[in-house]
Amino acid sequence: MSRFRPADLLHSRNTTSGAHAVSSGPPNSPDSTSTTGAFPGSAHTARLWDILRRPASVEERNQRNVVIDAIGVGITAGVGSFLSVFLVRLGASSFLVGLLTAMPALTGMLLAMPVGEFLSRRPNIVPWFARARFLVLSSYLFTGLVPFLVQDHRPEAIIAIWAAATVPQTIVSVSFTVVMGGVAGPRGRFTLMSRRWSILGLTNALTVAIVGQALKLFAFPLNYQVVFIASAVGTLISVIFSSSIKLPTRQTPPPSSGSLIQTYRAHGKTLRANRRFVNFTISQFVLRSGLSLAIPLLPLYWVRVVGASDTAIGAINSTQTIVMMVSYFIWTRVSQRRGERWVLLAAALGISFYPLLTALTRQVELLVLWAGLAGLFIAGIDLVFFDIVLSTCPADQQAAYIGIYQTTVYVAAFVAPMAGTALADLIGIAPTLILAAVVRLAGFALLAWLGVGKTETTAVP
Repeated sequence: MSRFRPADLLHSRNTTSGAHAVSSGPPNSPDSTSTTGAFPGSAHTARLWDILRRPASVEERNQRNVVIDAIGVGITAGVGSFLSVFLVRLGASSFLVGLLTAMPALTGMLLAMPVGEFLSRRPNIVPWFARARFLVLSSYLFTGLVPFLVQDHRPEAIIAIWAAATVPQTIVSVSFTVVMGGVAGPRGRFTLMSRRWSILGLTNALTVAIVGQALKLFAFPLNYQVVFIASAVGTLISVIFSSSIKLPTRQTPPPSSGSLIQTYRAHGKTLRANRRFVNFTISQFVLRSGLSLAIPLLPLYWVRVVGASDTAIGAINSTQTIVMMVSYFIWTRVSQRRGERWVLLAAALGISFYPLLTALTRQVELLVLWAGLAGLFIAGIDLVFFDIVLSTCPADQQAAYIGIYQTTVYVAAFVAPMAGTALADLIGIAPTLILAAVVRLAGFALLAWLGVGKTETTAVP
């Protein structure tokens, strides 16, 4: 499944992660009293064009900063789509290319919880978010400089750059949810994130098209160097506008006198009482594992089983991206009428059948249709997961809890794709895709059975 937000959420790219008209929790839920998101819902009713031209309040200026930051991220992410190709053309081994994908998830598995605990004790998380984002996006610039500075072992030098970038990337992954939740407020998450992700996707697609043409202007490796160095434009846009976000100072927990293990034990006691967070985390982990399981198998199926051409594969990916961009707005409207839980279950059930339909299909035209349907449902998953994780976190420990949540995201992103490729070698690509559908359906069943998304259950603050 193609994903177009490599620098936004997990930034490994297997993550799904968002309601202004539906309540994100009961009146006394943690998020409804959060000092980071106590902005009126009316701040999100203004038209996007008016917010971009004449923001009338701090809240609207924050929204403008978030949207324009997405343009900067989309530019660098579009350039980043060619990073693996650059490595291959420099002579990188399959192991190094695989390492590029695996490193962010591996680092996140190890550091997401400590990073979350660290950020939970910072009264203002925005500077950490902006600086970490700058370090990650700057890695594209450094990648473009490598051939100027290194004559031998260029692929290894680039991998070293991106290995170092996994640490600030983990900071971005945890802080992103807290910062965006603070900008959106409890009732504006669907609206804000649908705008951000749609604009990010559009910018990404345009950048990919422009880069594809720009690569023809110079000989290798100068052509790739030019586009990677030019990505500094996007980095500059992102750092200017992300660092301009203004949020109220957060109330932070007192410094812990015990060890990190003792701190986690204390969180464990709180977690056992906060059933909404635990139920959501378990359910989404199963569903996400099914999502990640199929990611490396889909292109293998298209090429090896169906024999799809590059043009056909481009049509599959483009269709899914376009549908996703439109679907964010569709699900925002649906959530106003049907509620968050309806969106959650409809999207989770719908996305569960995508690998099954793929495994039963040999016609490229149908694969394009299935990819479009997948884009529709994954957009709903993105928005509602973003909203639920915030609404189930204690307001004074959001970063710490999101660190726990992101750890499960990274585990699924790291383990499930490897398991998928190993199983494909044993039992075949199509049977493994069917297994991925079964795992997704199990995740859907857990979401339904455990009552994830219901608003009548009171969370422990």
